[in-house]
Amino acid sequence: MMRGDQLSRQWRVLRQLESAKNGMTAARIAETSAVSLRTAYRDLYDLQLAGFPLYTEKEGKASRWRLMEDYRFKIPEPFTLTELLCLHLGGDLLDVFQGTVFQSSQQSVLEKIRAMLPPETLAYLDRIRAAYRMGGGPCKNYGRFSEVIGRINQAVADGRTLELGYWSLRSNQRTSRRVDPYKIWFYDDTIYLIGHCHLRDEVRTFVVDRINMLHLTDDRFEIPADFSFDAYIRNSFKVMQEALQAVIIRISPAWARWVEEKVWHKSQQIQKLIDGGIEISFSVAGLDEIRQWVLSLGPEAVVLAPEELKQDVRQSLQQALEQYGGALEEASEPAISGRKSRVAS
Repeated sequence: MMRGDQLSRQWRVLRQLESAKNGMTAARIAETSAVSLRTAYRDLYDLQLAGFPLYTEKEGKASRWRLMEDYRFKIPEPFTLTELLCLHLGGDLLDVFQGTVFQSSQQSVLEKIRAMLPPETLAYLDRIRAAYRMGGGPCKNYGRFSEVIGRINQAVADGRTLELGYWSLRSNQRTSRRVDPYKIWFYDDTIYLIGHCHLRDEVRTFVVDRINMLHLTDDRFEIPADFSFDAYIRNSFKVMQEALQAVIIRISPAWARWVEEKVWHKSQQIQKLIDGGIEISFSVAGLDEIRQWVLSLGPEAVVLAPEELKQDVRQSLQQALEQYGGALEEASEPAISGRKSRVAS
């Protein structure tokens, strides 16, 4: 087990101690965690320092570690029916963490709650849950990144610099990075790491899936006092960070109501047109992500500004049409491409 996986490993130690009525020796903990005895002791001491009620009891020549039986953290009054329902509905949202220690613990909580409910209430909850579905659609399997996620969590908690190998979206070569991790961000079914990249000397967004080597160093860092996560993502249409752009898009009458139903970006402004369509405007960081959004609407969306985005959409449509043996009339000006993005590259 790699050193950076402390968070997941210590989580498992807690779960083992919870289920071990007679406690466990440090040697047994080391064996089940596949770590050295010294590492097992360090994990136990870290958990004690974090406030978990662990104690040791001498048994012959060995000492057994236990959780205090009567100790309870301060928890709310018993859950209400609607709170239980929200827990069950929200469980679907954690499917992205399937295969990781976090998802298994969440499932354990739900199973214990269900075990406490009378059959009639349980049947009622199941009938309501059957009428709802949270999440769904394409998702990533983060079970295979369980150790990476655990190490990143540990680095964020301890304020320690990471060394990682990273494949950017548009490159066929892996780059080695040193990153001070500031925040783990779950957005649109993807887990991102946001931190200061020493290679680029600026705050960057890294996609966890594209990290293929990770080492937790002993170097410490502090998040700058002037860093604000909310300010960092404020202008992004989704996650990318580039120069601010003023965008105006005309939406057809057929799709105007659907587009109006959502807040696509905090900066959006909508102007209704006489024919029933709308013009929707944004002030966003970069054009790549909003270009994909426009393309997803097909002929129902027409870019009015900026010209750069209009040309990019035209070029994308022409390339798509050529896949089917057709071609659009040549644009009067060449499309602009190759912009830089602050999603790690």
